[in-house]
Amino acid sequence: MELYLIRHGQSFNNTLTDRKDRVCDPSLTELGCRQAELVAHHLATAPNLEDFVQAKVVPSTVVRNGYGITKLYCSPMHRALQTALPIGQALGLTPEVFINIHEIGGIFLHNETESVGLPGRNRPEILAEFPHYVLPAEIIAEHGWWGSKPKEDWPSCHGRAARVASQLLDWSITQPAERIALVTHGGFCGDLLKALFNQLPGRGISYYIDNTSITRLDFDLVKKRINLRYLNRLNHLPPELVS
Repeated sequence: MELYLIRHGQSFNNTLTDRKDRVCDPSLTELGCRQAELVAHHLATAPNLEDFVQAKVVPSTVVRNGYGITKLYCSPMHRALQTALPIGQALGLTPEVFINIHEIGGIFLHNETESVGLPGRNRPEILAEFPHYVLPAEIIAEHGWWGSKPKEDWPSCHGRAARVASQLLDWSITQPAERIALVTHGGFCGDLLKALFNQLPGRGISYYIDNTSITRLDFDLVKKRINLRYLNRLNHLPPELVS
């Protein structure tokens, strides 16, 4: 199984210098929307160079373009929902919302003394903007997907990353031929990589993940290992759009 981790495009909160100005569920900026369009075009049309390496052939002899992604999942946060839209359109895939790949913290805002959890978007609100997305049963009409939970702390995020890693390992056994893309977040992506590589959680090791960067991992059932093919790749963006 091939796994592609794609960070969402630049959001409003990514542009802030003061965290007190953050919003609880930011949307993409104009630059972020352009990044999403470019990564979508790249995934659909660019040669997947690792295919040439594995096949031991000269790239010019291979006609097939695109990454051949077969399944597309995204976080329920608005910036990830927006980023998945052009990717799904370019690949001819319907995005499926995967709640557990949301960013560290969940939906929250800071006040003067604490961080307050907020509900997030509910099913009608998501489907009004993204009517064809596949939503899990947990996202209901009565309240938002985050519900009434407080801000998520780091240990809870580490546990969630471990659960997602376990699910991906199960998929690699039951769906070994799939090429799966997750549109997720920088902080969670780092925690997920640590969980997959059996690294201890914490700030001692960090992974730099830029907006709409692509990270690829191959799950090798024969050798029983995970191969990191590349990390934070940004070939699809011109320098002025990197953020």
